[in-house]
Amino acid sequence: MNTVAKGFVRSRSAGVIAVLGVAVLSAGLLTGCGGRRDAPKADAGGEVNCEVHQETRVGIATGNATGVYFALGNAYAEQISQATNGTVKATAAETGASVQNIQQLVAGTYQVAFSLADTAADAVLGAGSFDGKKQPVQALTRLYSNYTQVVVRNGANINSVADLRGKRVSTGSPKSGTEVIANRVLQAAGLNPDSDISAQRLDLTKTVDGMKDGSIDAMFFSGGLPTPGITDLFTSARDQVKFLDIATLTSAMQKISPVYEEGTIPAATYGLAADAKTIVVPNFLLVRDDLDANLACVLARAVFDRKPQLEQANSAAKGIVKDNAQKTDPVPLHRGASHALTH
Repeated sequence: MNTVAKGFVRSRSAGVIAVLGVAVLSAGLLTGCGGRRDAPKADAGGEVNCEVHQETRVGIATGNATGVYFALGNAYAEQISQATNGTVKATAAETGASVQNIQQLVAGTYQVAFSLADTAADAVLGAGSFDGKKQPVQALTRLYSNYTQVVVRNGANINSVADLRGKRVSTGSPKSGTEVIANRVLQAAGLNPDSDISAQRLDLTKTVDGMKDGSIDAMFFSGGLPTPGITDLFTSARDQVKFLDIATLTSAMQKISPVYEEGTIPAATYGLAADAKTIVVPNFLLVRDDLDANLACVLARAVFDRKPQLEQANSAAKGIVKDNAQKTDPVPLHRGASHALTH
């Protein structure tokens, strides 16, 4: 190699090293001293003033793309960003819902998570899917109630939960709140979810498709009213499907968790001829217990300051009531959220 060529190689190598050095330095600025500069801070204690001055990014774990969590989560993310003039930049992500949301919240993948109250209670108690390990989560607020929507095909000869024995039943996405409540309803009716049904652990979109094409006999979904995927099902297959009344199992469900209540899906929700009796459970917004209190305050306040906009995204948000916001037992309310809801 001649002298000019060697000089070129040395110069090019030095340039690459310099670029790499800048990249490493930039990464250090983002990830050193506690993470990205726009990552949420840990709670340092002290007085809560409900102000966030540093640009902060927040990820929100929602649920299936055709469910209420996803619709409201995206609207909530947009309203957080608008309410803070972009200081808090929030984005929502499709997930498998409650159990998975809490796992990823604790892991730091997301900073806010939608969850059913029964799953959230299991998390803080270390029960159910959390196998004796109490999770470091707290509530931002109580939201609207979820309705356990059990839909069956008319030709499948299903008139009660007990009739699901031997049937192809979608119990919801793996590690979702729907799966938790579906398995509990089945058990309350004397069925073993692992052996007495042909369980199809599918998300809502695939579940609705299966109900339409006849590959699934029955489905569970826990969601607000109306759930877009259920609207689609009753719109396109109205004469082929019906709701199953599961309210008779409410007492048995309350022995598992006191958060369960009897409820009614109004006929007008999906344009049906009659109301449907069911079991309801509240929804919570969750955060890690060490989230910065001022950020938690901003996030909780946005729910109620921007409630009209959330209602436009999905009418289930009409069920969000400030008088009920602090009713999150046994899940503790985050101190930042407590400030937002009382000041």
